[in-house]
Amino acid sequence: MELQDLTNRFAYHKPSEAKAETHARVREGCLTLADWLNQVLPESREKSLAVTHLEEVMLWANAALARHDEQGNRLAG
Repeated sequence: MELQDLTNRFAYHKPSEAKAETHARVREGCLTLADWLNQVLPESREKSLAVTHLEEVMLWANAALARHDEQGNRLAG
């Protein structure tokens, strides 16, 4: 792994207004799905894992937005 990659992973990437809106949309979409799963799934370990993994989806999606530009190029850290 190159230092540039590590720097990008651990840097703060201040979002533009457009990216901040997309971050919010990702969170809203994940919340909508989490709420629906909470309503339709029985209380169980599996339900808990599904919600936990949905949190991971949200985190990784927002990391992708933060770390890369609209064309998928890695941003400088």
